[in-house]
Amino acid sequence: MRETSHNIAGVSVLPIRHLSELGFESQKVSNTVSFGYVKYISEDECVLGDIVLKESANEKQLKAYVRAGPRAELFFNPKKARVAIVSCGGLCPGMNSIIKNLVTILYQGYGVSKVYGIQGGYRGFTSKDWDEPLELDNDAVEYMHHIGGTVLGTSRGGFDIEKIVSWLQVHHVDQLYVIGGDGTHRGAYKISEECHNRGLRISVAGIPKTIDNDIGLIDRSFGFMTAVSEATRAIAAARVEATCNKPNGIGIVKLMGRSAGFLAAYATLASQDVDLCLVPEIPIVLHGPHGILSHIDHVLEQKGHAVIVVAEGAGEELLGESTQTDAGGNRLLPPIGEFLTKQIKQHFQESNREATVKYIDPSYMVRSVPADASDSYMCMTLAHAAAHGCMAGFTGFTVGLINNRTVMVPIPALAKSSPRSMNANGRTWERVQAITGQPNPTCSPDCTPSPHPPPYK
Repeated sequence: MRETSHNIAGVSVLPIRHLSELGFESQKVSNTVSFGYVKYISEDECVLGDIVLKESANEKQLKAYVRAGPRAELFFNPKKARVAIVSCGGLCPGMNSIIKNLVTILYQGYGVSKVYGIQGGYRGFTSKDWDEPLELDNDAVEYMHHIGGTVLGTSRGGFDIEKIVSWLQVHHVDQLYVIGGDGTHRGAYKISEECHNRGLRISVAGIPKTIDNDIGLIDRSFGFMTAVSEATRAIAAARVEATCNKPNGIGIVKLMGRSAGFLAAYATLASQDVDLCLVPEIPIVLHGPHGILSHIDHVLEQKGHAVIVVAEGAGEELLGESTQTDAGGNRLLPPIGEFLTKQIKQHFQESNREATVKYIDPSYMVRSVPADASDSYMCMTLAHAAAHGCMAGFTGFTVGLINNRTVMVPIPALAKSSPRSMNANGRTWERVQAITGQPNPTCSPDCTPSPHPPPYK
């Protein structure tokens, strides 16, 4: 193997704010949570953000992140610490696992004095219509991880920073854990800033959550692979419908994916029963040699049936962008699944051919289940990482896996990189096209259409 060299001047670690840097005095308590058999993380440990370098690259600085884990010295006295947990936004597999593991490590591991569970998202801090916060302990969360959704409830909107911080102040909260997406994280950082402005010694940590896997920097979000697994069940049902309805049976499955097609793409790769995958990152062309209708015709000629997966955010170039938004500020998406079903039926009617089209929308089913074993383990590591960070006095950070290592990330850095989209020229989409054999809509008129998919799949 020939030798190569890289000119790397150094490593730049994204700093995490610490309460001591903001003028607050540490209580300097020795950490006993490891019980003598787990090593503490030193302040000079970091995880590289990019482990792949081109031979020709002349990298001046490599970006790295602070490694998460228990520190030898605690900023807070656990016996006096009061904690609040809130979950916001849409549901995702594993939310209850996160809550359970936060309570377990904080209550049982560190021995904090009180853990509040805020009900109904950010609204739970301020709305009189919501129930009072729950007081969580080991008994309250014992079997929580076996249940889908979030026992705390959730909502969109309702962010009132003045009232939220006032609630934290009145209830003498020392640490706030926020489970949510990039919008929720932006709110969490505003809370940490307001706490600092008011002179409140409160540590704020986020735990990123998204069914779309569109939060930047981190490898993946908890619950995503569980959702992929559930989505393949819907695809299997669509395949049964397509194969049993003759002639020309077509099954269409719509999955979540507002601006990123990760869920649709990964479910396609996992099932390997899909003949056409449509995502927001790739424009949809209906007609012509590189159009999806022509591709569906080719598939039916070979196999007699077809299975299609479409992400909810696909096809805005055909349907236009909606100007309406939900309570969280997210644009309401046009009905791509219904539109696609109508276009396919019309295509066969115009050519006097029979076709049976079955449309399946499992969107809310794939996100409302408990986390599978892999995601449940990931939830535990993330919850512990957040608790260790707050106990050590860090604030304004979130946790995640980067290169399969648990790290702390400054919330502004994560928010700036989110939402992310799938690389239309990347390996994931290359693999999708290899499975489906679908055409590339960005081909020039002279390029050769994609080969037909194999007759047996």
